[in-house]
Amino acid sequence: MIFYRQRILNIFVFLFILCLFLSKNLSAQDFQQLGSFKEGERVLILAPHPDDEAIACAGIIQEAILKGAKVKIVYLTNGEHNEFVFIVYKKRIVFRKNEFISLGKLRREESIKAMQLLGLNADDLIFLGYPDFGTFSIFTRFWDTGKPYRSLLTRISSVPYVDSPSFKAPYLGENILKDLKKVISDYRPDKIFVSHPADVNVDHKSLYLFLQIALAQLKEEISYPKIYPYLVHHSGWPLPRHYHPELELNPPKSFLDSDIKWLKFNLTAEQLDNKKKAILCYKSQTQSSAFYLLAFARKNELFGDYPAINLNHQANLNEKKVSFFGSLKMFPDITSEGNYAENISLASKGRVNYAVLEDGLIIMIEKPENIVYRFSTTVYLFGYNDKVPFAEMPKIRIITKHKNFRVLNGKRLINSNGIYLKLAPSELTIKIPLKELGSPDFILASVRSYIGRDEGGDSPIYSTGFRRININ
Repeated sequence: MIFYRQRILNIFVFLFILCLFLSKNLSAQDFQQLGSFKEGERVLILAPHPDDEAIACAGIIQEAILKGAKVKIVYLTNGEHNEFVFIVYKKRIVFRKNEFISLGKLRREESIKAMQLLGLNADDLIFLGYPDFGTFSIFTRFWDTGKPYRSLLTRISSVPYVDSPSFKAPYLGENILKDLKKVISDYRPDKIFVSHPADVNVDHKSLYLFLQIALAQLKEEISYPKIYPYLVHHSGWPLPRHYHPELELNPPKSFLDSDIKWLKFNLTAEQLDNKKKAILCYKSQTQSSAFYLLAFARKNELFGDYPAINLNHQANLNEKKVSFFGSLKMFPDITSEGNYAENISLASKGRVNYAVLEDGLIIMIEKPENIVYRFSTTVYLFGYNDKVPFAEMPKIRIITKHKNFRVLNGKRLINSNGIYLKLAPSELTIKIPLKELGSPDFILASVRSYIGRDEGGDSPIYSTGFRRININ
């Protein structure tokens, strides 16, 4: 009997290993390889924080330099907004703003050391110094106003770093956009590597959004570069944690059947070893998170973006005959609480679809049929119009709760006339006139869904990354 059980166990173990082997090989075949670099090519890497460039692009940096390409790195923030790092690194709780700024300076020095190890000089690095954990709030709410964003921990409202080209610039969206445009206009990159629009970290999202607006405003001045987004923050990814140089870095499972076209870049053994050493240069981070950061030191690096959705106006149609496009699968939200397995199951059923009907944008959000009164969403809609300064364009958030909703433009609650919501058993439909979005040429859109909890508040279950919707 014992022998029989052992034999059955061995068969299960063999089948499990075989499935892993087959899935690994299938995933390796599904993704194309990133194209090579050329001598004289200009590569720009946009990093939300010091260390993102190392964990996502250390191999890319080494390969570009090896092939004679030029590499420049721009850091959106200095990464000073991290109380937990202070507790681990400084062994005490910190309250004074100067000590937070000292962490930003330290992380700058760590980046310089790490990038020198990979072959770059300090002159190749630009630190803009905008607020860590604050740039998404700036993008959504702080444009063309006399009261800039104020950082929660540092209590600072302008760039505090003397060695930053943005020193003393108020924390406003137009200042970040201006600085980013200047770098791109001066450098004229052929390829840009940037944080992913589906990354759950707010600074990672915002850097992608700022880049989209900057390139739209520069389209008459420069040749449009190739864009390669990299993913860093996603729930339960990558696994296993710690250093596993023998493993491949594959996309999260929730993205495998999405529209994202993933590209891989394979590292040599030397490049991989240098990547590990570069990551370990960030001692302020690795003392608390080495198990996570070193999980990115694998056989390859990974890049991919959603394709744009192109919508044509549909007129004089019955709502039931509307043609929806850009079906976008949601993924489990990293901040989910409670039963994570249940949230993954719910997210697997959720998609977002878009259409333009009679000068209005229609958003159809699929939902579980058994959730009605507890279902709520937040929809972000940022329109771009070539003829209107982006600071003056509406920054729309639609917040729904069952059949009720409110609409905000930045920080201001606006009249919802002309906007309607329809809640059906399996979907939520929202329509907003395009004029409320500034009659845009394109829209950057994202949806986040929640389930209400009995004790009050909401538990996020799934999200979509920001996606570009072109209005034809």
